[in-house]
Amino acid sequence: MKCTGKKIVLTGSLCALLLAVTGCGANDAVLSYEKENYSKNIYQAELFAEDLCVSAEDVSLEGFDGDSSLHAMGLFNVTDGEVIYGQDLFTRLYPASTTKILTALVAIKNSNLDDVVTVSSAASASSFSWDASIAGLQTGDQLTLRDLLYGLMLPSGNDSAVAIAEYVGGTEENFMEMVNEEAQNLMATGTHFVTPNGLHDEDHYTTAYDMYLIFNEAVKYDEFVDIISADSYTAQITGADGAVRSVTWEPTSFYARGEAALPTGATVIGGKTGYTGEAGNCLVLLDQAAGGDYYISIVMGAADKPLLYQDMTALIDQIPSLEG
Repeated sequence: MKCTGKKIVLTGSLCALLLAVTGCGANDAVLSYEKENYSKNIYQAELFAEDLCVSAEDVSLEGFDGDSSLHAMGLFNVTDGEVIYGQDLFTRLYPASTTKILTALVAIKNSNLDDVVTVSSAASASSFSWDASIAGLQTGDQLTLRDLLYGLMLPSGNDSAVAIAEYVGGTEENFMEMVNEEAQNLMATGTHFVTPNGLHDEDHYTTAYDMYLIFNEAVKYDEFVDIISADSYTAQITGADGAVRSVTWEPTSFYARGEAALPTGATVIGGKTGYTGEAGNCLVLLDQAAGGDYYISIVMGAADKPLLYQDMTALIDQIPSLEG
């Protein structure tokens, strides 16, 4: 659904309140909220609440049926503030490592990225199972918070997530309170996170629409976009014994690794992958169309990686038809 101006799509009880009070139109409460939370320009597209439309429905796209085997898919024009396509946008699901988008956002908003962090035993790679994605941190390692964010987002380091949480929040528990507060501030009311890395927990969940809200906020920060768009990153880590070692991290995305053919409909800037047995395969991306508009594309719950990238490519390849 799209109004004559730019919009923000709202869900849950706030949707009902806005519909009851104003229908399709602006009100002081929404204007006040956006003035506080959406006062920045995102790629020169300023968000505002005039001509606001509220929608809690999935959105169809002519000529594109999606895939019913997936939990959720979404395509959002960030520049125009339009939901282009949505399948099961409001279905509760497990986010796996796409959780780390919100972990990174909270860290960027609440810390100095040049701070030096000492890795605890709980954040060391040895604390995780053999098949967990890690950045290779060791107890007593010292590296900057910026380094940790690259270790979080590129190789999807579960160890980096815990190190970030402990440093930014003081404890992992305090950090998760910050994370869930941030989700509520973004109106991601269908989200509750238990861990900073997304390892499975029955009480750790989100929706595809909430993930859009979270990622949409994150890409407002240059530091975040720099990280997700990096081809690789080399960190200089000082070990507990004082020796310095270089560690190079690369993205987990098959697009970035050359293991999946790139879409032709838009340029993939970067994003975040996720996988657990319970969550399936997930991917959240920032894309740029030839005409300059920015899009967020989301696929969550794919049965396997080939299907994940097949359907993400099909989704992104719808973009040129929208630009004409």
